[in-house]
Amino acid sequence: MDSGRFSLQGKVALVTGGSRGIGRAIALAMAEAGADVAVSGRKLPPLEEVAQEIAQRGRKSLAVASHIAKVEDSRTLVERVKDEWGRIDILVNNAGTNPYYGPLLEAEEWAWDVTMNVNLKGPFLLSQLVARLMREQGGGSIINIASIMGIIPSELGIYSVTKAGLIMLTKVLAKELGQYKIRVNAIAPGVVKTRLSEALWKEPAKAEAAAGRKALGYIGEPEDIAGAAVYLASDASSYVTGEVIIVDGGESVGPAPVYD
Repeated sequence: MDSGRFSLQGKVALVTGGSRGIGRAIALAMAEAGADVAVSGRKLPPLEEVAQEIAQRGRKSLAVASHIAKVEDSRTLVERVKDEWGRIDILVNNAGTNPYYGPLLEAEEWAWDVTMNVNLKGPFLLSQLVARLMREQGGGSIINIASIMGIIPSELGIYSVTKAGLIMLTKVLAKELGQYKIRVNAIAPGVVKTRLSEALWKEPAKAEAAAGRKALGYIGEPEDIAGAAVYLASDASSYVTGEVIIVDGGESVGPAPVYD
């Protein structure tokens, strides 16, 4: 297979939640693969730092402060990228939140609304905006960062529900947009060392338990997710749409069995 099919040379990528964690890792990996990359998030200074890292890799970069749950922000974001580079070939819906850690029975309405707005409503609205541009261009790739918790219920109940919704959004959009040569896929990470998932790994006992649930026996880093994103953004995955790639270190299959 021609390794050039993994190149993103000449493409423009937009990564939400791009200031840290998985978003930052994906943005930098796409720059290394040849793409010009715009990163968005709520706070501009850390985005500008990532934009500088992208520029150091020889690519054009753009940092835009934008709140994924506010449609006017998303409209402005898309227009900024379009004005800068004329197109968007890759959208990575990575921005996410989890303000509540506890049982659904005790969850308050505000926690449900905030999590739904950021994790599901935001990607839906931004995908609408970008897909309309991609349709005019003749195609593109949308990548949603879901979670293994959207497949296997977890103690992060509301978060799990939003990620399950994001997986179905991925499939519905793939079905609708394939006719326009727009591919829509998702990545479902397991527990990875990010600020969002600190409640699941920061304490030594919880980190040991989380690692012990994985076939590979350790908790992943944000960079472990980036390769799958580059694949889904590139021509190497040109016949892949509506799929969910699980990148969880074997969390979904569990640790090696004990026979004695």
